[in-house]
Amino acid sequence: MSDRESNQTPASLSPGSLSVPYAQIVLVEPEIPNNTGNIGRTCVTMGLGLQLVHPLGFDIDEKACRRAGLDYWPRLHLTEHADLECYERDRPRDAGMWLFSSKATRTIYDADLRPGDHLVFGRESAGLPTGFVDRHPERCVSIPMQPGERSLNLSTCVGVAAGEFVRIMLDSKRLRVDPRGRLV
Repeated sequence: MSDRESNQTPASLSPGSLSVPYAQIVLVEPEIPNNTGNIGRTCVTMGLGLQLVHPLGFDIDEKACRRAGLDYWPRLHLTEHADLECYERDRPRDAGMWLFSSKATRTIYDADLRPGDHLVFGRESAGLPTGFVDRHPERCVSIPMQPGERSLNLSTCVGVAAGEFVRIMLDSKRLRVDPRGRLV
């Protein structure tokens, strides 16, 4: 596994600087390359890091990214982990961790999101491993849905969570929007 970026969390956000991402999106064993590509673009545009927990259901080597037209991929703060155990071992203890599950009773809107937090999402077909969720029940959140609906697309979930994170950072004045509508 390559570790292109460290797992450091920012003590505070420094406007205009992306040397350290504002937060981390963590995908555990993603299966669909188009979802991960879309999530990568969301991370780049919103100043978030992406952490991928193997195994992946696709290749992300340079040739595969070039062929898929992922021109933004080199600007992505990307960290890879061999498996979930490695992710848990390497995650900074001071980084908040929020596990997204359609079975959670609390919502993302109840989460106390902070700079450096890890927003963790599971596989498209099965979600997060049950044992992992069971070890962190107080960290489980969902995105509210209509009764009877099963789930949202993974990239849509990440977009909702990333948007809520940025909104909270704007409300707390840790981020601002410049006159051109860009995050600083």
